Amino acid sequence: MRKLPPLASLRAFEAAARHSSFKRAAEELAVTPTAVSHQIRQLEERLGVRLFERHARQVVATDAAMELYPVLRDGFDAFARAVEALSDRRARRSLTLSATSAFAARWLVPRISSFRRAHPGLDLRLHASDEPVRLEGRDIDAAIRYGRGPYPGLVALPLAADRFAPVCSPTLRLRRRADLGRWPLLHFEWRHRRADNPTWRRWLEQAGVRDVRPDSGVVFTDESHAIQAALAGQGVALLSLLLVAPDLRSGALVQPFGPELEGYRYHLVHAPDSPRRAELAALGAWLQAEMDGDGNLASAARGSRRARHAGSA
Repeated sequence: MRKLPPLASLRAFEAAARHSSFKRAAEELAVTPTAVSHQIRQLEERLGVRLFERHARQVVATDAAMELYPVLRDGFDAFARAVEALSDRRARRSLTLSATSAFAARWLVPRISSFRRAHPGLDLRLHASDEPVRLEGRDIDAAIRYGRGPYPGLVALPLAADRFAPVCSPTLRLRRRADLGRWPLLHFEWRHRRADNPTWRRWLEQAGVRDVRPDSGVVFTDESHAIQAALAGQGVALLSLLLVAPDLRSGALVQPFGPELEGYRYHLVHAPDSPRRAELAALGAWLQAEMDGDGNLASAARGSRRARHAGSA
C-alpha cells in the first residue's frame, strides 16, 4: 500500500516549483495563493523538510524541493498523457464491420488506407466470418451480406452486383475457350447450393463448351484459396470479378474470354435502431464509390479485350 501525501498538496507543490511563484500556481489551479501556501506548508510538515524559502516578493526552491520536483513533474506529465489518450479514444468514432473471410481479405483489407483518407476521424474494425452474425446487439455494427435479399428486420443498402468469369495467370497463355481443357478447373464450395450459383457447370453450358467435364479439377472449401491457386498458375478459376479486380488491373490475373455469369449483389446491412447512423451512412457512401470504381475499371478492361480480339480476328 502506497503511503503518499494528499494529491492536492503534491499538485500545489509541483505547480509552485514549476512557476517559482505561489501566485501563478494559484492561477493555474484556480485557487488562492493562501490555499497554495497552506497546501505546501502541510506537505513540508508531512515530509519534515522545508521546500521553499519564502521572501517578500518571491519563493525560492530548496535543495529538497529540487530533488522532489522532477519526479512529480514527470509523474503528472505521464498522468496527463494517459488521460488524454483515453479521452481521444472515447471521442473517436468507430464502426465494427463483419464480412466473409474472402471479401475481407481480398477487397476490404487492400482498401483500408483509402477509407482512412476519406474518413480520418472514423476507425473501422473488421470482423471476418463466413457465418452471418447477429446485428441486434452492439458488438457488430454492420455486415456485408451477399445474396439477393431481402434481409428482414435489417436496413439494407444495395451495393454492387457481382459478375463471374474465367480468370487465370497469364503464364498459362490461355486465349481460346477451345483450349480450356488443357488446364485444371479450380472450384470453390458455395455456402448454399442453389441452381443459380455461378458455377463451372453453368458457365460451360452457357459458353457451349462440351468437351470439358464441369466437375473436373480441384475443389477448395474457401474462395480465397481458389484465388491463390489461380494466381499461382495452378489452373483456371471461375471467380468474382469484384474480388480479383486488383489482380486483373495489375496483370497478375487475366480474363481470357467470356461469357460472364451474373452473381449476387452485395448489401451493407445494419439494425434499424443503430445509434451510429451517421457513421453507417459514411461507410455506405464509401463502399458504393469504391465498388462503382471497380465496376468502371472492369468495363473498360472488357472493352479493351474485345477490341484486341476484334483486331486479331
